Amino acid sequence: MKTHLSLSTRDLDASVKFYRTLLAADPAKHYDDYALFLTYEPALELALSRDPDTKVSSDAHYGIAVDAPDAVEFAIDRLRAAGLAVDVETGETCCYARQDKVWATDPDGRRWETYYVIEETAERNGGDMSCCGGDGDGD
Repeated sequence: MKTHLSLSTRDLDASVKFYRTLLAADPAKHYDDYALFLTYEPALELALSRDPDTKVSSDAHYGIAVDAPDAVEFAIDRLRAAGLAVDVETGETCCYARQDKVWATDPDGRRWETYYVIEETAERNGGDMSCCGGDGDGD
C-alpha cells in the first residue's frame, strides 16, 4: 500500500527539482505539464500537474516520518546541498511527541517536514503552537 498525492504547481520544473531532492528520487514520468514520482521509502505516488493558477492553503503541511534519527540528518544535508532553506528542530515537542525534524518549502509554498519521533509525550506542543507548521523563515 502507498499514499497517492496529486498537487498542482505553478512551476513544474522548480517543483520537480524540489521533490527530487526531498524524496531523493527521480520522477518516473516527466512531461511539460506533468511529473510522477514513485517511491518506496516513503511509500508514495506523487503526481505534479502544471497549473499557473495554483493556490496553496497556508493551514496545511505535509510530512515524511522516518524510522531513524540519522535519516533526518541525511535529509538536512541533502536539502542544504541543493541550496534549499531549511528549518531544523531538535528535540522539540510537537503533536504529543518529542521529535527531531527538518522543514523545507516547495516552490508553491507547501511546508514539508521530515521527522523522527524520539518519544511520545503527554504534552501537545511544549506551549508553542507554531511547531506544527514551522515558522517558514528558513535558516
